[in-house]
This record gives sequence, structure tokens and C-alpha cells, in this order.
Amino acid sequence: MKEDTRKDKIMKVTLLGLLANFLLLIFKFVAGWLGHSSAMIADAVHSLSDFITDIIVLLFINISSKPKDKGHDYGYGKYETLATSIIGIVLMCVGFGLFWESAGKIIGFYFKGEVLESPGKIALIAALVSIVVKELLFRITLAVGKRENSQALIANAWHHRSDAFSSIGTALGIGGAILLGDKWHILDPLAAVIVSIFIVRVALKLVIPAINDLLGQSLPAETENEIIAIIEESPEVKNPHNLCTRRIGNDYAIEVHTRMDGNITVSHAHEITRDIENKLRDKFGRSTHIMLHVEPVKTVESE
Repeated sequence: MKEDTRKDKIMKVTLLGLLANFLLLIFKFVAGWLGHSSAMIADAVHSLSDFITDIIVLLFINISSKPKDKGHDYGYGKYETLATSIIGIVLMCVGFGLFWESAGKIIGFYFKGEVLESPGKIALIAALVSIVVKELLFRITLAVGKRENSQALIANAWHHRSDAFSSIGTALGIGGAILLGDKWHILDPLAAVIVSIFIVRVALKLVIPAINDLLGQSLPAETENEIIAIIEESPEVKNPHNLCTRRIGNDYAIEVHTRMDGNITVSHAHEITRDIENKLRDKFGRSTHIMLHVEPVKTVESE
């Protein structure tokens, strides 16, 4: 029931973003075409990438929320990490594409004498509307993403924020090109170049951690230290070692060896490990995957 509620909340906020992005990308393309603005066309492409990533989130959240089964002993959590990677890669491609196109216009203006048209006021209006809408979507999506601990939703929120910043740069470029005259029409593609660099930077911040999770990178050292500290709270447990950790989607996986008195019963050792598991799940989430291997102290000493 809890997982269904989580999925419903993620789906609702993503559908809201999907609708907003669809309306914005249509408005921006029309405004960019009618207003002869390369910066606005670039902004429209960015909104198109937002629309696509909203669809990706919807598809992958449905998959990642499925319970574990015989084919996926650790569940489907990594599908959400995969979605985050795809969002980041799409965003990076958009950034490189915008940079290439806009840099070409700047080169053409300065070295080939190409004439740049003055952008129209409708393009400026579209940019200002986009700033407001995308910033609201960012705040709403980020809040839900943090509350529901969703990597993909947080990534999508930052995609909204990057679009808001994109529109700020677009508005400045279009406004400057309109107000300052013919010699300053270069501000329109220049704004698109600056925005594209920002987009690539945001994309890298999304892609690198997600890929590290997919490749099985260990949890941060401070988190592993917390795990060891919780285990050592049990006085019967000695020398926790061979700690292995990783993320599985939004959940942690913890494997560790511990040593206990070889004279205690199996039942008592089981109670101790269950107590440790409950403490770890209280700290890191009820879906945490835990494997505690117990070694008898006497056996180890005899070796």
C-alpha cells in the first residue's frame, strides 16, 4: 500500500509536468518561429527534452515499483536509476546540440557576415512565461522527489530548473537583441550558447552518480561508518568486517561479516542478528537489503 501511494504521488507530479511541458513546447516553437529567435527555438527543444524525460519517468516508475520476484531477487529499483541516467544523457545531448547550432550562428555573424534577424516580442513573452512555469514545476517536483526518495523524480526536477535557467538566459538574450538594435542581435544566439553550457553541467551532475550506482559503487565512507557503528552497538558482536555496500535504486544493500561467541545457541545468534537488521532498517529504510554472516570466535581463534 505504501509503495502504491509513493508511485501515485510520483505519477501525479510527473503528469503535471508532462502537461505543462507539452503546452510550453508548442508555445515556444510557435513563438520562436514567429519571433525569428534561435534562442527561443533552442529553449523549445529543451522543453521537448523535458517532455520526453517526463514520459521516461512515467514508464520507469511503473517498472521500478514492482515487487521483487524470481527473476529479480533484489527488486526493480535499478530501473529508476537507469531512468535517471537516460534523463541526464538526453539533457547532455540537448546541451551539445544547442551549443553546436548557436555557436555556428555566432561564427557566421562574425566571420561570414551573415545577418541575424531581430527576435520578436512574442519570443520574449514566451521566455518570461516559461521562467515562471518551470520554476514552479521545479519546486513542486523536487519537494515530492525528496519526500518520496525518488532519484528519477529529483533528476526530473533539476531538468525543470535547467529549463527555467535556460529561459532566463533566453529572455536576457532576446530582450537585449530587441532593445539594443541591429548590432546586438548576436545576443540571441549568445544566450543560447551560455544556456547550453549550463545544461551540460547539470546533465553531468545527474549522469555520473547514476552510472556509479549502476556499476555498483560503494556507499559513501560516512554511511559505511554509520553502519559499522550501529552493528557495534550490540555487545555480543565483535569485529564487524568484510563490509560490502551499494545502492539498488533508492534502497541500500549491506553485506557484512561479524564474530560472536561460538558457545551461544543458533537461536540466540539469530535474535542478535535480527536486532541488528531492525536497527539498520530503522536508520536506512525498511527496504534495505541486509546480509549478516556470523563467524564463531572460537573457530576463528583456533585457526
